[in-house]
Amino acid sequence: MYGDTAAGRKRVAQLREQGGDIRALASRLVSQAEAVPWHGRAADSMRERIKERAHHLRTAAAHHETAADSLAQHLGHVDSLKEAIDTRSHKATTLVEDARTRASEADPETAPDASDAALLAFDPPLAGHQDWLTLELPGL
Repeated sequence: MYGDTAAGRKRVAQLREQGGDIRALASRLVSQAEAVPWHGRAADSMRERIKERAHHLRTAAAHHETAADSLAQHLGHVDSLKEAIDTRSHKATTLVEDARTRASEADPETAPDASDAALLAFDPPLAGHQDWLTLELPGL
């Protein structure tokens, strides 16, 4: 099976939390710099530098949020594909079982039709494999 989306969703939450932590740190740094009882050109310069650094931190936090959004979107796509694989696998299994039932109930002298012959000869991909999405099988 492809993609452990539960682990991925945990990482999405971690990225969002880290982004929030970085934003909080930026705000805390600016607040602390503003609270320093120091005046003059050097103090103003320090405060301005802290504001610049806080801006960089907020940019990093935004990158965390963008990464979390991208990963969440990817995980949604992976879940959709896994669901499609599962659906096709289940349907193929049902089709093959039905063909086997028809073959067991048919006259031993009668050859199965082309569809049933293909179903009886079907060698399925591994469970959860992406090949389930592209395989050709009568009735699928």
